[in-house]
Amino acid sequence: MSTQRLRNEDYHDYSSTDVSPEESPSEGLSNFSSPGSYQRFGESNGTTWFQTLIHLLKGNIGTGLLGLPLAVKNAGILMGPLSLLVIGIVAVHCMGILVKCAHHFCRRLNKPFVNYGDTVMYGLEASPSSWLRNHAYWGRYIVDFFLIVTQLGFCCVYFVFLADNFKQVIEAANATTNNCHNNETVILTPTMDSRLYMLSFLPFLVLLVFVRNLRALSIFSFLANVTMLTSLVMIYQFIVQRIPNPRHLPLVAPWNTYPLFFGTAIFAFEGIGMVLPLENKMKDPRKFPLILYGGMAIITALYISLGCLGYLQFGAHIQGSITLNMPNCWLYQSVKLLYSIGIFFTYALQFYVPAEIIIPFFVSRVPEHFALVVDLFIRTLLVCMTCVLAILIPRLDLVISLVGSVSSSALALIIPPLLEITTYYSEGMSPLTIAKDALISTLGFMGFVVGTYQTLYELIQPNNAPLVINSTSAFV
Repeated sequence: MSTQRLRNEDYHDYSSTDVSPEESPSEGLSNFSSPGSYQRFGESNGTTWFQTLIHLLKGNIGTGLLGLPLAVKNAGILMGPLSLLVIGIVAVHCMGILVKCAHHFCRRLNKPFVNYGDTVMYGLEASPSSWLRNHAYWGRYIVDFFLIVTQLGFCCVYFVFLADNFKQVIEAANATTNNCHNNETVILTPTMDSRLYMLSFLPFLVLLVFVRNLRALSIFSFLANVTMLTSLVMIYQFIVQRIPNPRHLPLVAPWNTYPLFFGTAIFAFEGIGMVLPLENKMKDPRKFPLILYGGMAIITALYISLGCLGYLQFGAHIQGSITLNMPNCWLYQSVKLLYSIGIFFTYALQFYVPAEIIIPFFVSRVPEHFALVVDLFIRTLLVCMTCVLAILIPRLDLVISLVGSVSSSALALIIPPLLEITTYYSEGMSPLTIAKDALISTLGFMGFVVGTYQTLYELIQPNNAPLVINSTSAFV
């Protein structure tokens, strides 16, 4: 889902804290559909359109991308790509709604910048309902809650991903060769349970999150981007070769697996939290609509292509991450290791969001000389919590689907359309727009309920757990 959701200077934007004009010196933000009325002052150090596009692409490439082949299997070889296209279009539309509403309140309240939580709070204040106006501050809390759940959910996914990939590489090490084209049955050497691998990573990840300065993490971010991009190129290089006949693959999968598809797909598309900070940091925000729609078009094409090609290549044997299906040779074993290294360093970046929301609450309530101890203790506690949750749900596909269904659907699909209604209803909205927003939120809520239910149901069915299969059979 995201390689780098944070940038050196804008982590406050994600944590729903106030941003001063010095940190975000943009002025006169206007409607998303009227870029010609933008005015900016003092943005000489802002990002160019190309840098913004790269950040947008990086923020949407992560473990969610690798789980899309299994998602396509859960929907069908025809229904899967069509559904990914629809979800992508709706998700980008919701991003546009969020930016439009944020600009509306910036202009109305004469503010240089508002983040996701502030926008929802101001939207509730503009609601015709007195009850919503009196409880508008809960809008920020709700967004903060789902941001925390989403980001800590990403961290849980990372624990499972690291454990599964390292376990497979280590167990197959004795039989790993330099020949990537032999159809050999590899006998894995049992080592230890994947949960023990998660515990092995725990102390290293605790030490990693002790780095509290995002600027100091920038080198880790760069390493993560390089390793993950290299791995992705090697994955594509493999899955486009000798694709088996797809006639035996179902066009539409059974209905009871479609909720799992929805959870994984929305997990991958949940990049809405990075939209406002990226737009705010641009030198020329008038170009942001083109960058948003163009960048998300590239991402959607990437998702559909990898999901379809991965499912076509491995068929019914596709696993929770396509890396687990790569052949048992050192070239493709290195793909698993490289991507795992990237995910390891990305953990600290994802962790920064909940840390910046939760830790100040506790640090502000202790004497100053205990502040550092409390800070490190809370960080350790949060990492341990993500590890425990990952141990309780050790199936990568179900962790991704659960996080996507529970929190990503709320941030990406449910909240933005409702925000548009509360923001503009008193100013006059067409019935068609209200119906469209209500439909998107309703479908998002249905996905939230049904996806969560189906994922929890799968968790209590141990016989449905996927087997770890060596993927050299793809060449049969």
